[in-house]
Amino acid sequence: MKPTRIEGGNGSPIDAGNGGTFESGNDSPLCSRLADEGTPQTQGSPAARKAKTIMLQGTASDVGKSLLTAALCRILTQDGYRTAPFKAQNMSNNSYVTPDGKEIGRAQGMQADACGIEATTDMNPILLKPTRDMSSQVVMNGVPLGNFEARVYREHVLVQAGAAVQEALARLRSRFDAVVLEGAGSPAEINLRSRDIVNMQAARWADAPVVLVADIDRGGVFASIVGTMELLEPEERERVCGFIINKFRGDVTLLQPGLDWLEKRTGKPVLGVVPWLPEHGLEEEDSLSLPASASQAPGHLQNPLSEEAQEHSAYKRVLDVIVLRLPKISNFTDMDPFRFEEDVSLRYVDHPSQWGEPDAVIVPGSKNVASDLQFLRAAGLADKLAAHIGTGGWTVGICGGYEMFAQRLLDPDGVESADIESAGLGIFPMDIVFGATKRTERVEGVFTLDGIGTALPVEGYEIHMGEVQFLGSCAHPLRLGAGAVPEGAAAVDGRCWGTFMHGIFHNDGLRRAWLNAVRESKGWEPLEEGMSFRQRRAQSFDRLADHVRAHVDIERIKLAAGLGLERML
Repeated sequence: MKPTRIEGGNGSPIDAGNGGTFESGNDSPLCSRLADEGTPQTQGSPAARKAKTIMLQGTASDVGKSLLTAALCRILTQDGYRTAPFKAQNMSNNSYVTPDGKEIGRAQGMQADACGIEATTDMNPILLKPTRDMSSQVVMNGVPLGNFEARVYREHVLVQAGAAVQEALARLRSRFDAVVLEGAGSPAEINLRSRDIVNMQAARWADAPVVLVADIDRGGVFASIVGTMELLEPEERERVCGFIINKFRGDVTLLQPGLDWLEKRTGKPVLGVVPWLPEHGLEEEDSLSLPASASQAPGHLQNPLSEEAQEHSAYKRVLDVIVLRLPKISNFTDMDPFRFEEDVSLRYVDHPSQWGEPDAVIVPGSKNVASDLQFLRAAGLADKLAAHIGTGGWTVGICGGYEMFAQRLLDPDGVESADIESAGLGIFPMDIVFGATKRTERVEGVFTLDGIGTALPVEGYEIHMGEVQFLGSCAHPLRLGAGAVPEGAAAVDGRCWGTFMHGIFHNDGLRRAWLNAVRESKGWEPLEEGMSFRQRRAQSFDRLADHVRAHVDIERIKLAAGLGLERML
């Protein structure tokens, strides 16, 4: 696995052996980075240099592109390059709000965090948020453009989307040293090639060499790589500079004959075999990555306790927290912090047989509240939830889940549903009215609720098109902003509450206060707050970067992108 030659982003050979001549893979002179060193770059300035680029594409969805992109972003940042992520078009209901109140895919927000920079809409100019079968809300440059059927989008909106992608990429490249691009799905989808703006077309616009990522855990890794390469056009195959085999389990020496065959068969190097990294601690973008629904006894742990923790009596008492797995679930990363709480077993439930006897229930966000509420009723989960709340069970609704607690869901303009009016669960005295204006905003304030805590500082973000109309008096768990504006709704005893705030449980103080309230209601002792979620996340980025560095030839990837050449002069 010691290739002597890799391809640059413009198809020119880069001799990786001794004494070779190196060329940039991004149509800029070899010494451009040296010439521009120390020169301020202003957006739109003709003198501004273009960032070098590298792109990760996959043989399929969910092969680990997003995490490997985050790892490469972190590595390049650690190595001193001003680095930014980019994904031309993303399809996900798991989104992220930028500091200026715009919306992008969650993965690009996470990757920006890996770079240590604020996320902008230039990192993900097109976001598709599925609402119904064959229909998505199109978010362009962070702002909703409208809901479109798939065919209408492809035939009438895609040209505009492609222009937005090129403009965003140009702006991004004018501000950074390196841009790490992520593809979507597979570049070998024949039916999509003529309208591609996210895989090989994006690589052309960025003049980026492509690393092809394959998931060995799902099987057929050599067939998936060779098949993908066979289906690419000749110039696209030339753009591929090598392969990364991801999610490997076992002895890599036993894989070596296959790697040797693959390199001989394709003429491309294997740049790394990345072992499976369990519990990496970073959020996933795709709901496909959520654990499969399964009936598990209360107390089942996703993260086994350490021997040291088991010796502590407090940790032997584990809370069973379930999350309703909605078909149109959105922003499921709201639950990520619970994975690090050693007194929590987090389960996803989509059938009454999996319900068990939970200590707490979370109803997450939804991209189609009326549809997901119909699912809960048809599946029998709405009855389970009502019984749980009726007997004083601890319950939280977040955004769409909170909206389900209303008396009625009103959608006069068909923003989310064809139903103008549908019944909510009737938990709180309020109606939800869906309108054409989408609220996307970062928010902060304090949380105060009997039985949980007083004036706990919180911050998060809101993404919703529904607005609350209260029909009577109701407790409000949150006060937001300098004006202490009331937000959310709650039962008097604090056991059931809801909020529009995504990321509410990323606030360490509130999360531990809520868990301790549940513990104390069971007669269990409270636990002290542990390491902050933000600290754990920063450590997770470094751990991921170290893991990938150890198993991927990063220097060859840099050379393919034209990075680091000035250091060899």
